[in-house]
Amino acid sequence: MPTDPLPDWVLTRRREIGDNVRAARTAKRLSQEQLAEQVDLDRKTVNRIEQGAHSTLVDHLVLIARALDVSLADLVR
Repeated sequence: MPTDPLPDWVLTRRREIGDNVRAARTAKRLSQEQLAEQVDLDRKTVNRIEQGAHSTLVDHLVLIARALDVSLADLVR
């Protein structure tokens, strides 16, 4: 069971993953709305993932990676 609140390093990694998602999305010249439509998520969810404010499901990251034509590993590095 995760500790509450989460350690700072977890929140830092979450933000780094969000930065990677944003970089891959902007490299594909997609808006958050366009990416959200492709992966059947709400734009606000994509925004929360990119901001690191959302503890996202691995399933969502898999869908995002596929839509952006990058590996899941590229997003979580």
